[in-house]
Amino acid sequence: MAVLDYCLVYLCDMKEILIRQAGSNDAHRIAMLSRQTFYDTFAQYNTKEDMDKFMSEQFSEELLTKEVVDGEGIFFLAEEGTEALGYVRLREGDRYPAFGDLAAIEIARIYVDKKAIGKGVGKKLMDNSIDVAKKMGKVIVWLGVWEKNEKAIQFYAKAGFSKFGEHEFLLGNDVQTDWLLMKYI
Repeated sequence: MAVLDYCLVYLCDMKEILIRQAGSNDAHRIAMLSRQTFYDTFAQYNTKEDMDKFMSEQFSEELLTKEVVDGEGIFFLAEEGTEALGYVRLREGDRYPAFGDLAAIEIARIYVDKKAIGKGVGKKLMDNSIDVAKKMGKVIVWLGVWEKNEKAIQFYAKAGFSKFGEHEFLLGNDVQTDWLLMKYI
């Protein structure tokens, strides 16, 4: 996937927020933000055993760091000063019949720290992702979201995404259902 030289500065809650392409030197910060935001969002809905298993086997700091270092997708980091507020990961993902022959890219993750939720950071990361996807010649942006994550589903619906399918997601030993959502850009 082509690396893009891209950076955006905007005001959010009267504070300057920088969205920039992340590099391998950001890997540890992204891994830690990933683990914390995932835990903050999903721990209350899952057993401790399933969360512990998922976090240690599929969402370990080592695996998350490796994704960034090995260039498995394009990462954009939202920062206020030196504080990471969120990030998005774009990647060439699976192909689905709903895409036809159209060029598509997956928003594999869009995570925002709980203290920045509701302050426009997620929207700016989404806007940035769509802008980058257009510059890459994509026509469809798609993602998966847990069917019970109502806040995220509302966020994606407001951004113009609609459901086109489902797939299974294994969290620990619990098989869950993710909705597949897409948007023409």
